[in-house]
Amino acid sequence: SSSNHYTTSYSTTQSGIYTFSSSPRAILNCSKYREPIAEQYGNIMYDRRVVRGNTYAQYLLPLTPQPDPSELRRQQEARRRAIERRRTKEQLRLRTPEPVEGRKHVDVQTDLYLLELSDKIDESSVECQTDAFLDRPTTPLFIPVKSGKDVATQIEEGELFDFDVEVRPMLEVLVGKTVEQALLEVMEEEELAILRAQQRAFEELRSAELVEVQRLEEQERRRREEKERRIKQQREALQREKESVEKIAAWAFAKQYLSELLPRVYGMLRDKGYFYDPVERDVETEFLPWVIKEVNNTLGKRYVARTILNTLIRDIAEQRLEAYRQEEQK
Repeated sequence: SSSNHYTTSYSTTQSGIYTFSSSPRAILNCSKYREPIAEQYGNIMYDRRVVRGNTYAQYLLPLTPQPDPSELRRQQEARRRAIERRRTKEQLRLRTPEPVEGRKHVDVQTDLYLLELSDKIDESSVECQTDAFLDRPTTPLFIPVKSGKDVATQIEEGELFDFDVEVRPMLEVLVGKTVEQALLEVMEEEELAILRAQQRAFEELRSAELVEVQRLEEQERRRREEKERRIKQQREALQREKESVEKIAAWAFAKQYLSELLPRVYGMLRDKGYFYDPVERDVETEFLPWVIKEVNNTLGKRYVARTILNTLIRDIAEQRLEAYRQEEQK
């Protein structure tokens, strides 16, 4: 708890600015030391720190104290009532009618004195340093005051018991127990020797059986490998035989197919000119083009001469026709 209480007050100046001020006030009759925490005893079945259920799962205690469920329900109920009350006030509050078309509502001040509105409120803080709490010293241990009188009793030698008489049963028990323990140890050693002998015999028999099993497994492995090798060889032989049969069949089919294909191919190539006579090819490629060229040149010369002759004949005929017309006009 704090040693000082602060009083807070808000005041309004003429300019409409709110100021904050607080003045410290000392509290009397305040303890100087911290109050010790009283030990609380109760039923641990209702203690939150006692883990229940699965102890293997990690149970983490919250760092902050959890509120009471009844208090939470009370706070929720109060919050719900406040919301309903606020909603009811908003519904019952008289509202301004909706503005007509072309106008809108604007918030304005209607007070007698205008106040300057500002988002930032001027405030000032005042601090007061208090003395730190001192730990309370430990309460000394309570030692009750000694009361009564001290009394002593003297016991002489031989008054309590006779050693020779009282020690006899103890010695009988110790000796009997020792002899019984020795007999048990001897019987245990003999039993252990018999167990070791049986274990050695069992180990020898097991080793012999293990060697025989390994020999049989090795023999079976060799037989399996030999069988797989024979099967692989047989498969390879069958594969080679199949390939040979396929090759022979392919050779026979190719021979039969080519026996009819070769003459037809040769004839087709011969028709297309791949197989030719060199003399005939020379005549076709060298002589005949030269002859055709010379013939074309000769024919061209004849065509030119004929054209010139036709032109001369036409000119002469036109001249004579013109002269004949002139004679007629005279």
